[in-house]
Amino acid sequence: MSDEIVIDVRGLTKSYGGRKVVDDFDLKVPRGAIYGFLGPNGSGKTTTIRMVCGLLKPESGAGEVLGFDVLRESLKIKERVGYMTQKFSLYEDLSIRENLDFIARLYGLDRRAERLDRALAELGLSERQEQLAGKLSGGWKQRLALAACMIHEPELLLLDEPTAGVDPKARRDFWDRIRQYASQGVTTLVSTHYMDEAVQCDAIAYIAYGKKLIDAPTAQIPGRIGLHAWRMAGHPLHPAELMLKDAPGVELVARFGAEIHACGKDAAALERAVRRVQDAQPQLSAAPIEAGFEEIFIYLMSGAMDNFQ
Repeated sequence: MSDEIVIDVRGLTKSYGGRKVVDDFDLKVPRGAIYGFLGPNGSGKTTTIRMVCGLLKPESGAGEVLGFDVLRESLKIKERVGYMTQKFSLYEDLSIRENLDFIARLYGLDRRAERLDRALAELGLSERQEQLAGKLSGGWKQRLALAACMIHEPELLLLDEPTAGVDPKARRDFWDRIRQYASQGVTTLVSTHYMDEAVQCDAIAYIAYGKKLIDAPTAQIPGRIGLHAWRMAGHPLHPAELMLKDAPGVELVARFGAEIHACGKDAAALERAVRRVQDAQPQLSAAPIEAGFEEIFIYLMSGAMDNFQ
């Protein structure tokens, strides 16, 4: 990751039906970074990504992407970006190789056969290149979509929930490839709902209903939020969960399988609340833990105002 800034946008705003879906959004991303977007459905992540890559024109705001003005030079941005949408958007009645060849022709690329062979090899698609795209599983479709995004060797990769619906092995392989691209200087902007993916990003922006709640290097986010957490386990948990939800010092109660995680900003008040519950239910165990990204995500979202309200 270098000091060169490839995304520098300020005040991006977009509305639909009189409702702001992106509200005064700023973002600055250096070359080679993997930058994560987290937020609930409808929070404006996809709209923001489309404005960054030149597919949507913002109502207001300014900035540069890859050195080009987002308002006046969107075509030049689009030529240098690889954009992977949530839904598989290639031709299902064409083979893997035919799809990639079609994309290469759209970009007017030279040395097409060489580029196709390299793309197929990089994503492990060579042996399946004659298979119809419509017959592929979710994980193989994902590989094909990524190959199509990278066939023209873009400097910026925009991924909109790219691993939704694929198995853990395919997700891990996908992220290994993204890190390889980053080491080659490709900048990646990715939206995701998976916390184990979020922690692999160099920085994260939490977005809720058009507004950015926090934007920081991934390692710094827990410290900036300052959320403390306790874990309670045992049986039964439901009465303890009800007691904690109304307790002073408890700002979040979330069920994680056979455990309850209680979180709050005031460490002393939170511990008192947990101890009171433990006194009432001595069969339950309680221990302090570090608040993870999932707890932080739920905490941030719980305080956000839905822009449909």
